[in-house]
Amino acid sequence: MTERAGSGAHAVLDALRGGLIVSVQAEAGSPLNTPETIALLGRTAVANGAVGLRVEGLTRIAAVRRATTVPIVGIVKRSYAGYEPYITAGEREIAEVAAAGATIVAFDATARPRPDGRDVAMVVAAIHARGAVAMADCATADDVRCAAAAGAEIVATTLCGYTDQTRRTVLPAIDLVRACAASGAFAVCEGGVASAEDVRAAFGAGAAAVVVGTAITNVDVLVRRFAGATPRAG
Repeated sequence: MTERAGSGAHAVLDALRGGLIVSVQAEAGSPLNTPETIALLGRTAVANGAVGLRVEGLTRIAAVRRATTVPIVGIVKRSYAGYEPYITAGEREIAEVAAAGATIVAFDATARPRPDGRDVAMVVAAIHARGAVAMADCATADDVRCAAAAGAEIVATTLCGYTDQTRRTVLPAIDLVRACAASGAFAVCEGGVASAEDVRAAFGAGAAAVVVGTAITNVDVLVRRFAGATPRAG
């Protein structure tokens, strides 16, 4: 466990260690994309063994917070013209996510410029000032080292495969999991985890927790995948 984590952060990390975090999600136009339904999916995930939930959007975070007691990783996806980071991209988003009830605020921890000009250390400090745990969504080993040095309690592989530099990486990014584990921070494997075998491989590489999203909760994607294999799809 990271030495820099305060007592509150220690309790959060202990609650997540060795467990599954479910990213509770639905596509923008899906009938499932309501706060009440996302909260129900969150309750279902917890009832079946999830130790934490990752949730996007302020009304959805608030709804899940009312419905569950497990740690919530909260994010806001908001694009700014001329900037690539869109996951909790600035101080405004950090404040909103924390106020909505997130225990952990996740943010784009790549080296790409942010709309408010802050570097990773300043983002981490802003999250801590709101009383939340900082989760760095990383793409590379350099991102991981920078975020850990800046005091982020959690480093994750979330953005590996989704930046220009990492676009062709095979997911889940097991080598990056190893870099996360070596950083001294709480290592999370997130992105491309599609099976129980992927989960085992991530823990075998040193992950302290694993996030699964689409493979569990994105019903729209799952139905299309199976429907696409039918004769009628031809």
